[in-house]
Amino acid sequence: MSARGLSFGAIAEAYERFRPGYPKELFDLVMAYAGRPIRTALEIGAGTGKATRLFADLGVTVTATEPDAAMLAELNKTAPPNVTTVRAAFEDLRPGETCGLVYAAAALHWTRPEDRWSRVAALLEPEGVFASFGGQVQLADPAVEESVRAARAPFLENDEVPSPDGTAPGEEMQWPGTELQQSPLFLDVQQAVVKRRLTMSAPDYAGYLSTVSAYLQLPRSERQQAYGADFSRIGRGRRPVRGPAGVGGAHKPRAGAETSRSRGASAGRW
Repeated sequence: MSARGLSFGAIAEAYERFRPGYPKELFDLVMAYAGRPIRTALEIGAGTGKATRLFADLGVTVTATEPDAAMLAELNKTAPPNVTTVRAAFEDLRPGETCGLVYAAAALHWTRPEDRWSRVAALLEPEGVFASFGGQVQLADPAVEESVRAARAPFLENDEVPSPDGTAPGEEMQWPGTELQQSPLFLDVQQAVVKRRLTMSAPDYAGYLSTVSAYLQLPRSERQQAYGADFSRIGRGRRPVRGPAGVGGAHKPRAGAETSRSRGASAGRW
């Protein structure tokens, strides 16, 4: 996992407090794609358990893997009984027991690209599904969006994570679907978006920004200045609305894939 991906431990409590969770519609999308009951899942980069709780609360037995001890400690505070936590990076996982679902929630882009897809396929049982999703934040109020952009400009051009394979934001298929379409291990790649509108107070939005990796990469003094600037600019505008948020991603291995032992389709909702 990249160093940037390991930067969240210092703000684990804020991450749990300010990051929104995932809606049931996401679970329904993945299960509809699978076309059969999914009873076991392995989560890559579980963080504080935002997606872990969604799947576990709806009856899936989850093995949640996370390399950062502080993030895992937050997850363990709220983990349901059907969740097993493992401190490990995706790259350190070794093929063993397979699951009906392998998924990553806003974490896959932090994993190393070498052998990424063969590793995923090796963790899936026959007819298994791979899902990748995230929660892209777009401010719905143009005035607030401009205030945030202006406040951020002295410190960051933007706070986004670049697409790992360079796919432009306007392309119809986004990463990781672009790579999955080219992989001999997966097929039937699909993509979907669940739109939500959530209202946040200015302090809560500033709290959310404190969990964004682009800010965490700044020197401490600049980081505090950026948060203060964002907060003061937002505070003079209307309450920011978060939305729409994209989620999705479900993929099955191809028939005869070298490490998958399964047939079927790779579908991707990303």
